[in-house]
Amino acid sequence: MTSVLPFKISALVFVRNPDGEHLLIERRKAPNLGCWSPIGGKLDMRLGESPYECARREVMEEINLSLEDQDLHCFGYISEKSYEGSGHWLMFLFNCLRTIDALPPEIDEGRFRFYSRKAIDALAIPETDRTLLWPYYDRFADGFIGIRADCDPSGKLSLTEELKLNGS
Repeated sequence: MTSVLPFKISALVFVRNPDGEHLLIERRKAPNLGCWSPIGGKLDMRLGESPYECARREVMEEINLSLEDQDLHCFGYISEKSYEGSGHWLMFLFNCLRTIDALPPEIDEGRFRFYSRKAIDALAIPETDRTLLWPYYDRFADGFIGIRADCDPSGKLSLTEELKLNGS
């Protein structure tokens, strides 16, 4: 049975440089404090913000890159129940179709670095990113995947693929 916890909706955006390296932020705030993550944030539900609007706003706020809807490919969602035992999350995953040339300046949420996909596996990243987010990015960045993840506070992760389109 799922715990009664706050429910949050967010967008994560995978941005790369022309060499194909991924832009990550070392987070100074929860969730994922001290870990490297793609950029993103919570939808402003008071304003009825859509996942695309949220993705564009977060990219502008965090790295000062103005995007249009066509600059983003929504390649999936992950519904995480009881993430870190503190809340339920519905995350929309976006592949940014535009690249950036330079490293963005540090912000209050953390510092940025570019990493090759292979190097990311050796970084301090959230365990769910290691076992769930990045492997699904690798397979579905150009397709679409819907995933339900039960994040047991004891560390056991149970996954259900709800929808798959054009993945490898």
